[in-house]
Amino acid sequence: MTGGAERPELGAVPETALWTLWHRAVEARRPDTVLPDPKAVELVERIDFPFAERFGQGALVSQLQALRAGCFDREVADFLTRCPRGTVVGLGDGLETQAWRVDNGRADWLSVDLPETAALRERLLPPDERHRILARSATDPGWMDEVDPANGVLISAAGLLMYLRPTEVRALIAACAERFPGGSLVLDTVPRWFSRRAVEGKLKDRHYQAPPMPFGMDADERDKLATAHPAVTDLREVYPEGGREPLRTLLPLARRVRRRPSVIAMRFAATRKAGSGAV
Repeated sequence: MTGGAERPELGAVPETALWTLWHRAVEARRPDTVLPDPKAVELVERIDFPFAERFGQGALVSQLQALRAGCFDREVADFLTRCPRGTVVGLGDGLETQAWRVDNGRADWLSVDLPETAALRERLLPPDERHRILARSATDPGWMDEVDPANGVLISAAGLLMYLRPTEVRALIAACAERFPGGSLVLDTVPRWFSRRAVEGKLKDRHYQAPPMPFGMDADERDKLATAHPAVTDLREVYPEGGREPLRTLLPLARRVRRRPSVIAMRFAATRKAGSGAV
């Protein structure tokens, strides 16, 4: 760390941007890493923050976070294959370094986050012609006005929805489906028991206490997301791939567990159909 290192001061939910960054960097430093992410390592070295003391150095947690990020990377990479000049929108983007992992050199990237986190990202990852930063809540539909859907749109909501209320989750999915017909959305969820413990302040270890997570959904409930808007289609789970032993062996078995975290991808129909429901 240098004398000019960045010293972030973030609230509880924005601070999760540092938590996820740290665990990606911990995993990326391994010679047998499941997620090469040199940009995350670089950022951790530039930030003056007691990462290890605040968040711990659990190899399992870091590997799981990296495998989760890999799920999103594969979906974005597939989108960029189909729509090489499309726009990738990162909602609650924090200090995500996905653009440095999967960018094709032609796509547009828009990072949307709360003002304090967006300001930190702007200092550490300055925007340029293809990488923009917007200081706005993901629940404020105004960010959609900054997206040109002409070449395709994929919206990534990694590590975001669990911090919203269920009604906000429903409204966000519906608004995206309405504004971006033919587009895609990738999100992740925590199970209901995990959400409940976080709300009760019981999700903590000797290093860190997670902020409240009002929205939880068990993995076998994913079809309920389709009721947010009639245009939601092609709803499927994205499973983590790879991993080191013994996790590599355990992950396929974990798919049988109903109350587990999940990454879900959906598309929005290009034409609308009648009908609606409730999450």
